[in-house]
Amino acid sequence: MRSRTSSRTGYRADATSAIIRKRIYSVLLLMAGLFVVVLGRLVWVQIVKAPYFRELALEQRMRPVPVDPKRGTMYDRCMRELAVSISADSVYAIPAEVSEPAKTAKALAHVLGMGEDALLAKLTATQQTVWLKRKVDHEAAMEVRRLSLPGIAVAESGQRFYPKDTLAAHVIGIAGIDNQGLEGLEQYYDAELRGVRGQIVAERDATGREIPEGRHSYVPPTDGNSLVLTIDEVIQYICERELEIAIAETGSTRGLILAMDPKTGEILAMAMRPTFNPNSYGKYPSEFRRNFIVSDMLEPGSTFKVITAAAALEEGIVTASTPFYDPGYLKVEDRTIRCHKPGGHGSETFMEALENSCNPVFATLALRLGVEKFVQYARAFGLLEKTGVDYPGEATGMMHQISKVGPVELATYGFGQGISVTPLQLLNAMCAIANGGALMRPMLVRKVIGADGALVEEHVPTKVRQVISSSTASELSRMLQSVIVNGSGQRGAVPGYAVAGKTGTAQKPERGRYGDKRIASFMGYGPASDPKVAVLVILDEPSSDVKYGGVIAAPVFRAVMQDIFRYMEIPPSYAVGMPQGTAGSGNSVFVPDVTGKSRAEAEAGLKEVGLLWRHEGIGDVVTNQVPKAGSQVGAGTTVIVYFGHEELYNREDVEIQVPDVIGKTLKEAALVLGARGLGVDPSGKGLVVRQTPAPGTHVKKGAIVTIFLEE
Repeated sequence: MRSRTSSRTGYRADATSAIIRKRIYSVLLLMAGLFVVVLGRLVWVQIVKAPYFRELALEQRMRPVPVDPKRGTMYDRCMRELAVSISADSVYAIPAEVSEPAKTAKALAHVLGMGEDALLAKLTATQQTVWLKRKVDHEAAMEVRRLSLPGIAVAESGQRFYPKDTLAAHVIGIAGIDNQGLEGLEQYYDAELRGVRGQIVAERDATGREIPEGRHSYVPPTDGNSLVLTIDEVIQYICERELEIAIAETGSTRGLILAMDPKTGEILAMAMRPTFNPNSYGKYPSEFRRNFIVSDMLEPGSTFKVITAAAALEEGIVTASTPFYDPGYLKVEDRTIRCHKPGGHGSETFMEALENSCNPVFATLALRLGVEKFVQYARAFGLLEKTGVDYPGEATGMMHQISKVGPVELATYGFGQGISVTPLQLLNAMCAIANGGALMRPMLVRKVIGADGALVEEHVPTKVRQVISSSTASELSRMLQSVIVNGSGQRGAVPGYAVAGKTGTAQKPERGRYGDKRIASFMGYGPASDPKVAVLVILDEPSSDVKYGGVIAAPVFRAVMQDIFRYMEIPPSYAVGMPQGTAGSGNSVFVPDVTGKSRAEAEAGLKEVGLLWRHEGIGDVVTNQVPKAGSQVGAGTTVIVYFGHEELYNREDVEIQVPDVIGKTLKEAALVLGARGLGVDPSGKGLVVRQTPAPGTHVKKGAIVTIFLEE
């Protein structure tokens, strides 16, 4: 019995021992498996992925501080600086390194001109780096460096500076504290001007303290590209100066002067008042920064009549001599369109209607054109679409849909009422007439150049479309000259130059009705025979007694054009004091083109129109003439005809033979010398009795000839 029991006990012990061994083996196997997994993971982390984790750890230890690039410079067309970037210091903190935030805030508060609480909040922030103050002055930056506070440092960055203050402020725009363009060309070309940020990187421990002998690196910023504008600083100054005077004299709420090259579409000046200083733009109301030449629409008034005239001439509806009769009004359905002259102008030709700015005649022309044709030409002149100028926020023109334009609306469109355009659209349309009927795209930037001075991109003039034929443009130009000589634009006449232009006086709509407020305007171009510049003057809501464009805006045009011609060294079309007129108007005639003709042909051509002639130089073919072809001069005027090589009068490096001006009047002498590219310094009155240098002397172009006159 005991033996059987012992046997059973031994069997159970053996079974238990086997189970224990099996469990031990399982545990050992499991541990071996875990060891293999851990070993594999270690191999993966420390060998296979080691480069990745090394970089990740380095990134965690490296604390970058951004370094702003310098924005590109803006130059005018003659490479004069309008916007530059100068070095400025900014103070930043690394909160983890600031050992005593409260004391640090107290020490910096007075230096930076900030409150202690605001500084303390920044010094205890959870960010890696935080800007305390941007663009501090030099003295403050030096004081921060002298204090040598833990976790506080000074970084150099670029600050935008506008050396000419308010000059061309609306064109250039403004840049923000973070080196970003906010308005104007600063905004439109921000991607070109901004550049690429760099950074300063230092290796730090988990608490943010810099690791001694740790890795340091500096990635330099890439400075932005620069812009060469179409704006001319001198022309811009002329326009702003004359606008300032006009605003003061007329009491206008605002005003503008826009100048363009009609052949290229380049904007030479864009002046507006009120204005602001972009160096401290925050001190001015935001509406002062609005570029309303591009972004605002207005009713053009009678300046729009040039568009109606162009369409009517091109369609063959009228010629300059087409007769009209103006009784002082025109009935259109239930409306009466009145002439500004009580009783009307009576019998008049179309040219005289343009000179008189006669509303009934232009309302009649619009009705004869019809809605579709009228809208077709308005669109062709670019008045119902954006011009495409490289500037932000451009508006487009506005008029009723064709289906909603009735006879009354169409008639008022004919003289510029009820239709809205931007000032830029209006002058650009005028430029098309000056440019032989070709509409150009306005532009403000000529070139983009890199920080190294290399050309990045060049903007070339772009022709949008041919709006009217060159012959129509030439005929209309002749008529617009007559507006200056015989019509409403006489106060816009520029002494010595043949110019073309049109006056405008528009009523301002108020709450759906036309009230007493006016917009006085004048636009034109010159010299008429070879236009170099077109100018638009607008005075908004003048408070002066007289509010007509021909009275208060035309003299501003004259003053601007006179100085621009002088600055651009454009020779006069005729002698000052000589009557300017149009063919068939009084005793004035157009000077014919005799260049390329023989002596006999030139003499015959001039005598045929009642002009005298005097020849200069040696040769058989006319190479130059003064006044130029197309100039309007009085009958009996002497035209100086030059023979010889044309480059004699055009090249800068060639020597010029001083002509003999003894016995001539001051005007005649100035005309002869000016045509040769020589200046004149007169002394006395009467006729020239002596000159220095002597006749026949060879001098450089631009030399001054002193003349002595006696009565």
